[in-house]
Formats: sequence, structure tokens, C-alpha cells
Amino acid sequence: MSEAKGGRGAQLKHTGLRPGWTTGACATAATTAAYTALLTGEFPDPVTITLPRGQTPAFALAAEELAAGRAMAAVVKDAGDDPDVTHGALIRSTVRLLPPGSGVVFRAGEGVGTITLPGLPLPVGEPAINPVPRQMMRDHVALVAGRHGVPGDVEITISVDHGEEIARSTWNPRLGILGGLSILGTTGIVVPYSCSAWIDSIRRGVDVARAAGRTHVAGCTGSTSEKTVVTEYGLPEDALLDMGDFAGAVLKYVRRHPVDRLTICGGFAKLSKLAAGHLDLHSARSQVNKQFLAELAREGGAAESLAAEVAEANTGLAALQSCTAAGVPLGDLVAARARDEALGVLRGAPVVVDVICIDRAGNVVGRSEPAGP
Repeated sequence: MSEAKGGRGAQLKHTGLRPGWTTGACATAATTAAYTALLTGEFPDPVTITLPRGQTPAFALAAEELAAGRAMAAVVKDAGDDPDVTHGALIRSTVRLLPPGSGVVFRAGEGVGTITLPGLPLPVGEPAINPVPRQMMRDHVALVAGRHGVPGDVEITISVDHGEEIARSTWNPRLGILGGLSILGTTGIVVPYSCSAWIDSIRRGVDVARAAGRTHVAGCTGSTSEKTVVTEYGLPEDALLDMGDFAGAVLKYVRRHPVDRLTICGGFAKLSKLAAGHLDLHSARSQVNKQFLAELAREGGAAESLAAEVAEANTGLAALQSCTAAGVPLGDLVAARARDEALGVLRGAPVVVDVICIDRAGNVVGRSEPAGP
């Protein structure tokens, strides 16, 4: 497990939640310890590193091994109070000396993925070790090498125990990162419930779709909505964005990196939140506004008695069912308003948008016409 100097393991202000460390920070700590042992014969334990913003956490080693010309050190990832799938994973770094002038070379060990599709920050064929973690490791290799008067030419192989299995719960297979996890992190710190990894995956999904020449992508709230858009449009897997609750993240990134067409597909209740102007569709951060649904029902010709029934409905689905029975197209009205809200976020970007609302069984209960700037 990792521990921190200067109170970095303390709770975050205002949240009561404990931060953790990225896989990139853990890989850097393991690399620093392994390279130090390779030069001195001793593993620093705990090993202290400096993060991009100046924090200096210290990590305890979970495993170490020293042999002729190479050394391995491992750190257990502590994600703090964030529900991170890599929490508890063992991050290993094996460092091997290279001839002078070779520089720092990165390899993917067992459980670390390899890039197989264009559109990501690294070329096809490279280990899925992101640019910031690579720079952190280069910087720390240079510091250790400088202390001991050596040039710092090494091969760094990062591996993650059971990483290929863990990666099945991530976006990596869809992004063309095969064989394991990515080594991530821009600050070295995991902020609990910041959802930054999910949002970053959405962005990389757009990048991969664009690089593959996809002109039509779909932001989906889950697997059922993904099946719906595949049935409707025949979209390939690399055109499907698992946006979850982060409609705003999809729209803001597509605004800066446009595609010809964006379909948004999800449950009626979630998309009624987007229709009401919410960009985060999580139940803890936005609620179904039944007064808003009642106003939409009125716009669709609902009698005042039906509008009142919608306003008092227990759930969004109950409101939809009441309107459907009365012949009021509440699903279509929600889809059209959600489309218009999406176009507002896109701010004139050259993207045509349509919205599909489904029920829990995946049946289409509302849809908008495509529209654009």
C-alpha cells in the first residue's frame, strides 16, 4: 500500500474522502526503486517520488527482486476512496541496463496493453503507458542516474498482475488497447468520484472513432441503449461511446472534435434530465423533473387532468405510460427537447444530432428528427 508525506493521505477538504494514486504514480515509484537497486544493490523502501504538481508521496514496496543487469520492484495501487477497478492491483516495474546512448525504452509486460488502433496519444504498436507517466519515469530515472554519475540508459517494462482480466472492465478493448490495462495519470493523484478516468475514456473513444473514419457516433447510457443504436443504424463497436451519465462530456468534446452525426440514446428518465438542461445525468446530481414533464405534456396536447397526473407521477416511466395511454407523445417531446439542449451545448459545431429514448427493455419510446446548425 502507499502512504504519503505531508498529509497527502489525509481526507480531501469538503468531501471527507481519501485520495489515492494513479497507476502512473505507482509505476514511477516502482521504477525509481528498481533503478536505484540496480545501481546500488539496495531497494529504497518506502520510495519517494515527486508528482507533476510537486507533491512527494512515499510508497511501500510489495515485492522486489535483484538479478544481474536488472531489478524489479512492485507497488500495490491504492486508489483511496475512489471505486477504481485497479484499486489493489500490483504494479511491477522491471528495469534493465542498456548500452550508452539508448535512452529510456518502454515495454509492455504482462497485464499492460498495447495500442492497436490510431487516434490515441501514442502510436500503434506502443505500450499503453501514457505520455505523462512516461515523462515521470524518465524524470526520475534521470534524477537517480545523476546522483550516481551514470547516463541513465534503461529499458523499463511495466506489468500489472491480472491486468488483462481487469482490463475487460474498462474501455480498453473498445479503444483497441489489447492485452491489458493502460498506465494512466496526469497529476499522479486519484480524486475520489471525480470520474476523470471515465470522461477521459469518452474523449479517447471519440478520437479513435474519428481516426477510424467514423462519421456517425452514438453516446449511449448503457449496454441496452448500445444494442438499440446498433439495431437502428448498424454502427460498429468503435463508433459507440459508453457515456454513462456524462452527456456533457460527450457534447463538449464533440464540439471541439466534430463528427458529422451524433446519436444520443438512453433511458427515457435519464434523457428527460438532458431535456431539462442537465448535462450530468446521475441520480445523485440531477433528478427527473415531473413539473417539466407536465409542461411538455401540455405542449403535446395533454388535458390539464393528464398534466396534473404527470406532475404527481411516482416515476418518469409512470408519467410516460400515462401519456402513451392518452395518445400524447411525451417520449418524442422529450427526445426533441434533449436534442435541442444538445445542439445548444454544441454551439454551432457542424454536427447533426438525433435522440432516441428507450424503456428498460430496450423498446424505443421516443425519438427526435435529426437536426443540426
